[in-house]
Amino acid sequence: MDSEIKEEIPVHEEFILCCGVETQVLKCGPWTDLFNDQTANRPKLLIFIITGNPGFCAFYVPFVKALYSSINRRFPVWVISHAGHALAPKDKKILAASDDTNAQEIKDVYGLRGQVEHKLAFLRTHVPKDMKLVLIGHSVGCYISLQILKQAPELPIIRSILLFPTIERMAETPNGRIMFPFLYRLRYIFYAFGYLLLKPCPETVKSWLIRMALQRMNFQCEFSLLNVLEPFCLAYILLWNWRSLVSRRVLSRHKEPFPRRRYSTL
Repeated sequence: MDSEIKEEIPVHEEFILCCGVETQVLKCGPWTDLFNDQTANRPKLLIFIITGNPGFCAFYVPFVKALYSSINRRFPVWVISHAGHALAPKDKKILAASDDTNAQEIKDVYGLRGQVEHKLAFLRTHVPKDMKLVLIGHSVGCYISLQILKQAPELPIIRSILLFPTIERMAETPNGRIMFPFLYRLRYIFYAFGYLLLKPCPETVKSWLIRMALQRMNFQCEFSLLNVLEPFCLAYILLWNWRSLVSRRVLSRHKEPFPRRRYSTL
């Protein structure tokens, strides 16, 4: 079954300009432009996946394909990267919506609140208003999903599914206790070290390192993962981790009710 999914289900890759930031979107299914598709076969529902941190969409491709196959290919399944976590290859065209939110209107698009606004801007500019939505959040993507429910009641979201949710008190978890002092004291050293080591490194060497790592993981990827070793992306990934830990120390428990909305935790 896995081989059939791999061979028969195409996944389309796009890089768009969302809030002034390059953003990777992987689209599973034949529908890549929901606005201009006026055929009778246009779907009425979109499954929208919000990744964890780091937000590398390529790692979600097997899940996306399996999900698309399990729903009998009736609805598109899209997965979006986080702002700052993906850079388009030099030969890849970057698409821009005519009414894209100006980057200056979103304060700190690379932070926790900015990432929520980033996803909202995408849904409002790239998905028709009458398109029903199923949100699937993974890890910290669950927090973003809940914030979308709270901040955008006008969106026709019929279900929000939370996979391994990280939505509160992140700094109090075992991993948070380890990462907080590390990021607090050493993050700037890591930024400088990553830039000096990885910036001059040729792409062929980066590709070889990633290929060796994927082989050890027994994971086959059909999209580029060079962003894993891109200093710009790594810096914003660490920055978001740091701000998420700090925010979780300030934020109270997530007790806000969500009337007329349904969400499930897995």
